[in-house]
Amino acid sequence: MPKLLRPSPAQSVIAAFCALLLGLSGCRRNSFPDVPAGYREFAYVSNGGSNTVTVLDLVYLRQDRTLQVGTNPTHLAANPVRNEIYVVNTQSGTVSVIDAENNRVAATIPVHRLPSFIAIDPTGHRAYVANSGSNTISVLDLDRRREIAVAGTGEQPGVDRISPDGRSLVVTNRNSNSVSIFDVSPYDAKAGSEAHPRLRAAFPGCPGAADAVVLPDSSKAFVACSSGHQVMAISLAAAPGTWAAKQNPALMTDHMLTLLEVGKTPVHLAMKPDGGEIFVSNSESDSISEISTGTNEVGGTYTIGSRPVYGIVSRDNGTLWVANFGADSIAMYSIDDGRLAWSVRAGSAPDALALSEDENLLLAADAHSGDVAVIRAAGDRPALFTIMPAGISPNSIVIKAIRKKP
Repeated sequence: MPKLLRPSPAQSVIAAFCALLLGLSGCRRNSFPDVPAGYREFAYVSNGGSNTVTVLDLVYLRQDRTLQVGTNPTHLAANPVRNEIYVVNTQSGTVSVIDAENNRVAATIPVHRLPSFIAIDPTGHRAYVANSGSNTISVLDLDRRREIAVAGTGEQPGVDRISPDGRSLVVTNRNSNSVSIFDVSPYDAKAGSEAHPRLRAAFPGCPGAADAVVLPDSSKAFVACSSGHQVMAISLAAAPGTWAAKQNPALMTDHMLTLLEVGKTPVHLAMKPDGGEIFVSNSESDSISEISTGTNEVGGTYTIGSRPVYGIVSRDNGTLWVANFGADSIAMYSIDDGRLAWSVRAGSAPDALALSEDENLLLAADAHSGDVAVIRAAGDRPALFTIMPAGISPNSIVIKAIRKKP
């Protein structure tokens, strides 16, 4: 297992000098693949302590601008079909809409007390906001930029995930140690967008229910029980009339499958794009657990670094990146080889991660140092490329690529 790489004083000076040059000159990143004419790519970083969103230009590797949003922004989401970014402002009880074409705040949508998370449906027309202070979910019409429905949840909903088929909304309720499953009709332009979420099922027994993921085929959800050492596996109801429902009537209802034993304090779930495995960041046991989603079994639990808090898997399903909050480092775990392949120094307390569209760059929000570590991710020995300034307590990152319209 490789040791943590710590830059020498000379390397630190060089990295700082490179960052200064990039900020002053706005030169394109050297030795990276060229991008087509008119191509733009931005990273958006929410800064919970300064009430801002930092916009980073990933083509020229420089700060583009800083946007003022609501109080205590805590989560970001990108619209999958339009050039918009959504910012959850927890203390303001609002969602800011950023126009990514012009990088400006285009609208502010009121929701309810202490919103914590936003999920965008696959069509890009609706959003679902978990309001942890009012025990509700807000349904937003993104075309008209307003709230259209509210539904009650368990106590302190923290994360909500919409299934890829647009039918199921999975909500984790931290204070009631439960998971709520809502029926949400897929968006239909002809039918309008006034559908109200209907509570379909609720499952207790998940202490400190935190992060959740839904499989690409919308058949299962997995939920991290962060106050314990389990992950809950849930079978999601199949759509009426589908082949699965006809073959097995039991699949027409939601039901809990099992509680999987992982490490202590599982806080984040990283799913392979193919949905075959999930990697659990076990913060208090300094480990990750590997779950097979087909068999609902834990394949193993492995030491990864001090206080892992966030993971992300490469598009080819081969590499897991893990932010080690307590070690100021990013771990590169080879999924195919089942081992820690490398470790890279980041800023202080790396948390949220994001990969650039071409996956040549990995970005880490450094919560304590107020910056973003930019890591050259390609190859078998990743390295810190530069560090870019953000605001106070950066906590979420999303990336949006914009191509010139023909």
